[in-house]
Amino acid sequence: MSRYLNLADTLGRRIEQGLYAAGSRLPSVRDLSAEYGVSLTTVQQAYRWLEMSGLLEARPRSGWYVPMTRSASALPRMGKPTLRPIDVSEWGQIQDLLDLEREEQPVQLGRGMPDVESPSLRPLQAALAREGRHAGIASLHYSDMQGVPALREQLSRLALDAGYQAAPDSLIVTSGCQEALSCAVRALCAPGDIVAIASPSYHGMMQILKETDVQAFEIPSDPVQGISLEALELALDRWPVKAILVIPNASNPLGYTMPEHRKRGLIRLAQRFDVPIIEDDIYGDLVYGWPRPHALKALDEDGRVLLCSSFSKTLAPGLRVGWIAPGRYFDKVLRMKYTGSGPTAPLPQIAVAEFLQKGHYPAHLRRMRRQYQRQRDVMTEWVRRAFPEGTRISHPQGGFTLWIELPESFDTHALDPMLRKNGILIAHGDIFSAAGKYRNCMRLSHAAVFTPRTEWAIRAMGAAIGELLDAPLSGPRHAETQTSAS
Repeated sequence: MSRYLNLADTLGRRIEQGLYAAGSRLPSVRDLSAEYGVSLTTVQQAYRWLEMSGLLEARPRSGWYVPMTRSASALPRMGKPTLRPIDVSEWGQIQDLLDLEREEQPVQLGRGMPDVESPSLRPLQAALAREGRHAGIASLHYSDMQGVPALREQLSRLALDAGYQAAPDSLIVTSGCQEALSCAVRALCAPGDIVAIASPSYHGMMQILKETDVQAFEIPSDPVQGISLEALELALDRWPVKAILVIPNASNPLGYTMPEHRKRGLIRLAQRFDVPIIEDDIYGDLVYGWPRPHALKALDEDGRVLLCSSFSKTLAPGLRVGWIAPGRYFDKVLRMKYTGSGPTAPLPQIAVAEFLQKGHYPAHLRRMRRQYQRQRDVMTEWVRRAFPEGTRISHPQGGFTLWIELPESFDTHALDPMLRKNGILIAHGDIFSAAGKYRNCMRLSHAAVFTPRTEWAIRAMGAAIGELLDAPLSGPRHAETQTSAS
C-alpha cells in the first residue's frame, strides 16, 4: 500500500477514535513529515485523502482541522412489505448492464467487481501460470464432482473463521457462487414454489428464481438490522414458503451485517416453520470489522442452512471457484451440480488451494478491506457533496458497493442518455427487486482504485439528477434545489 494511504489510515483511525477532537488542528505538514519519516508530499496526499473522506477540512493559511460537525447522511428507508408472492421481472435490464461492459474505457460503477489489480494477487497469478505449465494431460480430464480435495481441505479451514465446522467431504466446489445458489434453489424448489427473499437483494438471485419458475416473496430489509423478521414471520405463517434466501453479512446491495441476535431470531423462525435457509456469504470475508462475523451457518443446529460462497469477490470473478456447504441437502445439491454443469475446472481450484495453503489469503483480505473501507468513505463524501439534498446513502459494513436512494418521484433510468454518452456504468435499483421496485435507487461500486474520472462521474451524475429534479419546477423552490445540486 502507498505510504500516503498508510499514513491516512493511521490518522483516520485516530480521528474516528476521538484522539483528535472535533475542531482540533492536526500537526503541520512539516511536523508530521518529521514524525513519520516521510516526505512533505506524502503528508499532503494523506491530508487530501482524508479531506475527500470528510474526516478533515483545510482552512486557508491555517492548516488542517477535524470538522466541528460530521453529520452522517440519512440511511435508505426500509421498503414496504409485499402482500403476495410474485413472478420475477424480465432479465432485459441485466442484459443491458452486461452489454454496456463492452464500451471502451467505461467509468465502471455498476458491476460488483473487486479490484483484481492488487499486488497481493501476484502469488495467485504465479500459481495459475505454474499450474498451467506443469499440470499436464491430467488437467484435461474430468475432476472430482465435489471438487479438488486440496481445495476442499482449505475451505474446511476457512469455515472455522466463519464460525462453523465443515469437513472436506461435506463441501461441494461450484463454478462460482451463482452456481452454488442455483443448485440450492433447484434442490429445494419446484416450479410454482415460493421463496422468501430479502429486499432489495442481489439481482443474480432474482434471475435464478425466474429461470427455475419460482415465485419471490419480497421481505423488506432495514439498512442496519437486515431482513425484517416480523414481515418474514407473517409471510411464513400465511404462505407455503419453501426456502428463505438471505445475505446476512455485508449484504448486497445495502451492505448491512445482521446483528447476532437477529441471526439467532432468523434461525428460530426457520426452525419453527421448518423451512431451509439459503445463505449467500460471498462478502463475509470482506466485512471491515474484526473478528469476521459468524456466518448464519454457525448457528445451524440441524443442517437446514445451505451456505453458498465463492472467491469471486475476495479474489477474482474469472476464477469461477465457489462452494456450497449444503448440510442435510447434500445428496440433492450434488445431483443438481451433476445435472447442471458437472465437475468444476480443476486448474483454478489447484491454484487457489496453493494460494490459501501458503498463507497469502489473510494478507490479501486485510489489504482489500482497508482499501474498500477507505473508498466507501471517499465515495460517500463525493455523493453527499454532488447529489441533491435529501439523498440517502447506505453505510456498508463490508464489501464495495453503496446503495443510493433519491426522492421517490425520481426514476434513475432518466439518467440513461447522460450515462451512455459519458460511458458511466451504474446498476439501477429496480434490478434488485423481483417486482421492479427501487427505480429511484442505484448501486455504485467503489472497488477499483479511484481516478479523477471517478470523482468526475459522481459530480456529473449529481448535476444531471439536480437538473432532472428541477425540470418541472419554477420560482423560489427551483432556485433552492439548484443550489443544493451544485
